[in-house]
Amino acid sequence: MRSAIPGLGLVLAAALLVAGCATKGGDTDLSAALPTSVPPGTKLSISVNTARVALEASGQSNTLPFTVSDWPVVQAGPDVIQAFRGGALDVATNAGIPPIHAHATGVDAKIVGVKVRSTPLYQLATAPNSAINSLSDLRGKRIGFSPGQAQGVVVLRTLQAAGLSVSDVKLVELNSPQFLTALQGKQIDVAPLAEPQLTLYLAQYGEQGARAVKTPAVDALTILWAPTAVLQDSGKLAAITEFVKIWARTDIWAWEHPDQWLDAYYVKDQKVTPDSARRILSTVEKPYYPAKWDDAIKWEQETIDLVTRSGYFGSSFDAAQLFDRRFEQLASDAVPAQYRTKESQ
Repeated sequence: MRSAIPGLGLVLAAALLVAGCATKGGDTDLSAALPTSVPPGTKLSISVNTARVALEASGQSNTLPFTVSDWPVVQAGPDVIQAFRGGALDVATNAGIPPIHAHATGVDAKIVGVKVRSTPLYQLATAPNSAINSLSDLRGKRIGFSPGQAQGVVVLRTLQAAGLSVSDVKLVELNSPQFLTALQGKQIDVAPLAEPQLTLYLAQYGEQGARAVKTPAVDALTILWAPTAVLQDSGKLAAITEFVKIWARTDIWAWEHPDQWLDAYYVKDQKVTPDSARRILSTVEKPYYPAKWDDAIKWEQETIDLVTRSGYFGSSFDAAQLFDRRFEQLASDAVPAQYRTKESQ
């Protein structure tokens, strides 16, 4: 798998250098209409690796109406938040929980794009020679837990589904990139992993008794988000307005060109075998970009309330604060009707 560490190091180093000159205001506000054209010379730093790969594989990298200054691979929510805080990253994709974490830690950012999912993305990977075979075996076990990432919400929703509370298990707080090492060293008993990481882990440790246990917990949202300070810069706002459409279209391109996507992303970028790539691809859910965000906001609210009840992130707040609804229909309007809602499939 392509390592996120080198890109992260560059991003965080840049953050330290530019933190003092990060945008504090800008020339527009969040009530302004979205721009219809991008000023010449506008640049964005974008952490959306799938979009980068799809643009390259489809031969569209040179058609963007703005310049991408860099494509850092900063995937973990806490790392994205740190890069946002330092002014080193303009837009990124994550699950629904990092914006909640950002709000709780005083980082002002907004969701500008939403993709929905209805099937589980994660499974619970067990340590080698673990006795965990089902959710009922989780009581008393050490579970890798990242409270500011999607994996943390998956753990909380899994416990809820299993009729367990956080006091019935031992939550071991780690960032998700640390899960593999902790599983390999048997420092934890189980942790949520998604593809292709899950396949890579089981290929190495499956013969030693590691396994995947299914969970009904659905990480329902994939979001595109940006710091509010970036959205207050009219040039960057214009570029992000265009990138929201590009983000959705590259995802559709990947869905409609599975052979090219399998080779470009899973095999060449993520370093899994072609056979494993085909199996992974067969489990990927068709992308949907809703025209309305009401359900997404409801899901975020449920997540906020869940992590609040579990003792994380302080008090609850209105999830609608996290969304910039000027962007609500952009991604949906940019894709064919069959990708807008499940009902129109």
